Amino acid sequence: MLTDYLFKKVAKGRTDFKDRHFRGQIGYLCGVVGIVINLILFFVKAAIGLLISSVAVLADAFNNLSDAASSVITIIGFKLSNKPADKEHPYGHGRIEYLSALIIAFLVILVSFQFIKTSIDRILNPAPVVFEWIPFILLFISIFFKLWLSLFNKKLGDKINSASLKATATDAMGDAFTTFVVVISFFAAQFTTFPIDGYVGCLVAIFILFAGLNLIKDTINPLIGEAPDKELVKDLTEGVLSYDYITGVHDLIVHNYGPFRTMASIHAEIPADISIMTIHEIIDKAERELSEKLRLHLVIHMDPICIMTEEMAKIKNEVMKIIKYNPLIKSMHDFRVSGECPKKNLIFDIVVDAHRLGKILSEEEIKTMIKQAIHEINPDYHCIITIDKDY
Repeated sequence: MLTDYLFKKVAKGRTDFKDRHFRGQIGYLCGVVGIVINLILFFVKAAIGLLISSVAVLADAFNNLSDAASSVITIIGFKLSNKPADKEHPYGHGRIEYLSALIIAFLVILVSFQFIKTSIDRILNPAPVVFEWIPFILLFISIFFKLWLSLFNKKLGDKINSASLKATATDAMGDAFTTFVVVISFFAAQFTTFPIDGYVGCLVAIFILFAGLNLIKDTINPLIGEAPDKELVKDLTEGVLSYDYITGVHDLIVHNYGPFRTMASIHAEIPADISIMTIHEIIDKAERELSEKLRLHLVIHMDPICIMTEEMAKIKNEVMKIIKYNPLIKSMHDFRVSGECPKKNLIFDIVVDAHRLGKILSEEEIKTMIKQAIHEINPDYHCIITIDKDY
């Protein structure tokens, strides 16, 4: 209920989650909410930790303080990522959002190392933890604050596809778990002299460490260059194929410059006998309409395909039979024939499974097998093969 109320106050009826200004407002909302809640939890837990002399509670408190700092970084990240393109950054500043998520991850890891050290010291030099019901109840209530904060960031992060908000949601869910462990250890400490506080402090710190490492992995992938979303690939290929005269597509490349700042290029196969002006108008229309629909910048390269004569169709069918039984080859495109009889060049591209390439056969071995098989059919055929890797 509270999530929906806060969202409606910012959205004011808007539903375009790809709008940069709107995304920035949602990011700012999540940042402010995170700062307020985490600062409250920090002061409450720090006071409890000092009162009962618990290193585990203090570790949890400073984890909340780092989360408040993370929320500040989230706000700054959204603000900077929405800056318009300039001379130095012609594709905009969208990747700053990934960098802000990366900084959050490093802050989480820094906190974890600090409290691993503190917890080990508590194990080596145990001190009694004083159990009191009011601190116990306050710590238990704080779990629900973190659970709500996680769901809040997750819901809005999914709406605007924000790596930063999703990272914050994951971190908050981990915090809820660690606080639960701290509460259990706090309660159990009254029944034993074993330094359970130090061990639980270590456990909490290690959990925080792994959460930070996972956040780094999730945010580095788009910075390095990860595979495009399967749904986007499907929408692009089906969208281009829906236009007149386009009979096939291949060589799709997608570059991500931040959330909803995407550039894509694709090769579209067209009959070679179509008027250049006619197909140029269709390609322009496809680029314009699909760019607007999918919120990206699309460039379509025209690949004229030779008119399929009876002889070419026969040769192509022979090649298709050869590659059909190779488990590494997924498809063939850009097939054409050049040269005069009897010598002919068969020119084509094949798409292979990049994950299995090299484990079964190398690129050269695949080419050699195809060439040998075609040579057995007709020794006058010379193959020029290009291999495309499908990841």
